[in-house]
Amino acid sequence: MNAAILATVEGAPRVPLGDWVEQGVDWVTATFRGLFDQVRTVLEAAYDGLETVLGGPPFWLVALVLVGIAFLVKGWRLAAGSAVGFLVIGAVDQWDNAMSTLALVVLASLVAIVLAVPLGIWAARNDHVSRVLRPVLDFMQTMPAFVYLIPTVVIFHVGVVPGLVATVIFAMAPGVRFTELGIRQVDHEVVEAGHAFGSGEGRILRQIQLPLAMPTIMAGVNQVIMLALSMVVISGMVGAAGLGRDVVSSLQRVDVSLGFEAGISVVILAMYLDRVTAALGGRSKVSRALATATA
Repeated sequence: MNAAILATVEGAPRVPLGDWVEQGVDWVTATFRGLFDQVRTVLEAAYDGLETVLGGPPFWLVALVLVGIAFLVKGWRLAAGSAVGFLVIGAVDQWDNAMSTLALVVLASLVAIVLAVPLGIWAARNDHVSRVLRPVLDFMQTMPAFVYLIPTVVIFHVGVVPGLVATVIFAMAPGVRFTELGIRQVDHEVVEAGHAFGSGEGRILRQIQLPLAMPTIMAGVNQVIMLALSMVVISGMVGAAGLGRDVVSSLQRVDVSLGFEAGISVVILAMYLDRVTAALGGRSKVSRALATATA
């Protein structure tokens, strides 16, 4: 028996759980090295392309597009607030870092949502899947965010990719939960009416359950994006580009000025993403119908 198991603390046997996990990570890394190299290549290419789109054009052009999106989804007040926020980011010379962070958030959020929504639908339609997923999601949401960086660095080395993978794992849990919750909240009588008219399961999902659950699903998407932004900043510790790297640098050098400028840029970016995604959720037909009914 392993000597570590026999080591005791006040008579209790010590279980080397951490050693087992480390051995498991080493085995996975060695066994699937080729697959991980492919994943790293694809994610790096996607990130580089997105960063080029956001960071390549002049500041005023990208800011104008982002302000235009805010105007279309919410109106002039959000557009005006966004314009002021982007001017502040540009004035403190954090625009390039902000666009790198935005590229990371957008890419990580897209991957997380693509994985989370189908899992949420599956969990909503199958109680066994829901029971299996629930403790896994609890684990994903409560594990300290820094812990995710350790195995991802072992597998993908330092840089953007370990930060992206850790962000996807950290951020996707609310997407699964809100999707499952939204579909389960759809009135059973409406679903039964769909069956009565001869609709199949796929058509009921597309034309009844998903539209009615859309406000809840969009709330989950909003949470995914917010968690992705917070994790992207932490990912600066493993070499991910963007505002997180400046935050980590300011912490290491006790540089209050750089820390505040990077921090306020994160806050502005978070407020913009939160307001825009919340407004998109409110533009669904169900949300507008509910708003009209309560007016």
